[in-house]
Amino acid sequence: MASFEIHGGKTLSGDLIPQGAKNEALQVLCAPLLTADKVTISNIPDIVDVNKLMGLLQAMGMKIEKVEKGTYIFQAKEIDLDYMQTEDFKTRASSLRGSVMIVGPLLARFGVGYLPKPGGDKIGRRRLDTHFTGMMALGAKFNYDAGEHFYAVEGKKLKGAYIHLDEASVTGTANVVMAAVMAEGTTTIYNAACEPYLQQLCRMLNSMGANISGISSNMLTIKGTKKLKGCYHRILPDMIEIGSFIGLAAMTGSEITIKDVSWDNLGIIPTIFRRLGIKLERRGDDIYVPAQESYEIETFIDGSIMTISDAPWPGFTPDLLSIILVVASQAKGSVLIHQKMFESRLFFVDKLIDMGAQIILCDPHRATVIGLDKKYALRGIEMTSPDIRAGVSLLIAALSASGKSTIHNIQQIDRGYQDIDIRLNNLGADIRRIG
Repeated sequence: MASFEIHGGKTLSGDLIPQGAKNEALQVLCAPLLTADKVTISNIPDIVDVNKLMGLLQAMGMKIEKVEKGTYIFQAKEIDLDYMQTEDFKTRASSLRGSVMIVGPLLARFGVGYLPKPGGDKIGRRRLDTHFTGMMALGAKFNYDAGEHFYAVEGKKLKGAYIHLDEASVTGTANVVMAAVMAEGTTTIYNAACEPYLQQLCRMLNSMGANISGISSNMLTIKGTKKLKGCYHRILPDMIEIGSFIGLAAMTGSEITIKDVSWDNLGIIPTIFRRLGIKLERRGDDIYVPAQESYEIETFIDGSIMTISDAPWPGFTPDLLSIILVVASQAKGSVLIHQKMFESRLFFVDKLIDMGAQIILCDPHRATVIGLDKKYALRGIEMTSPDIRAGVSLLIAALSASGKSTIHNIQQIDRGYQDIDIRLNNLGADIRRIG
């Protein structure tokens, strides 16, 4: 099992190009299941979760041809539906969370969709009810084998319906949208997620011949189409990686330029980092973060302690709260971090406390951070990464810390970040992959 050995306290300098967005890739790579035509997708990140999904799609019968680094042609001309009853399918699909995205397009095109209990980060409950209740509203029959933890939906003639989602789930919305694009009649999805990656999926589907309106709002209207065609699609840069790099620059006092960030799709992310006192400038479509000796957390207008919490888009993405928490540990001032969505995501703070951070875990959803104002450096320790975002947060902490840190279980980081050690070492970091 591989680990990172990090010698911290080094200032970094240079340019970083964010990878393609992991969360978008896991959605759009499943959209080719909707057509027998060729679909070309570029800016695909070379990360574990995406590569596992591509392996699963190939095992299902999809042909995947590499054009160049990050660009592939997908063709789902012949899909083996019987394969999805095999142990190999169950093993592959249960090894990643993104496998859930195959169900909607399979149901739309073939009238059946199967899924074992998907894997992913252990960050709390991640129920799938929204996915399947949406498909049932379109006329699909649902079955769950509790003993095998195996989900199945069947529906040869889906019909459009009014669907009010019980939560604005991004993957739930994406799955229901893909199930509805070839349903007879009109489907309206209210309380739909409207993250940029979901918008990207909808635009991709429209370029394939779907008829989706209301994109970027929380109400989508889908007029069913009998057949979809091939298209070209480019994945957005990863906003979570962009936020991670902003936090890294602040923690290490580094001057970093993040290139081609698709600023208009970042929403409130730059604003939240500025609330921590981090200076950043928009330069064209780049983000320039100057070296800062210190940064001070704002308060609310009445002087009360700043609270930063996650919310459905256009609110702040929950995937960056771990980064915000770490960055706040070396700020001047205090902040309350409120993670509303997942009840286990803040449990990595014990490692930061061991490093010298002043953090009070109030309950599973809230942590108060009392910033050290860089007067006392964090100290290097040995630790284990519990999930993707916590893993990168610990890596950022280690890069700012005094002495040597070791992070085990780094396959969690590799699941979501492409060659992170190589890219940061090129800027002056000292990260060694061992084991």
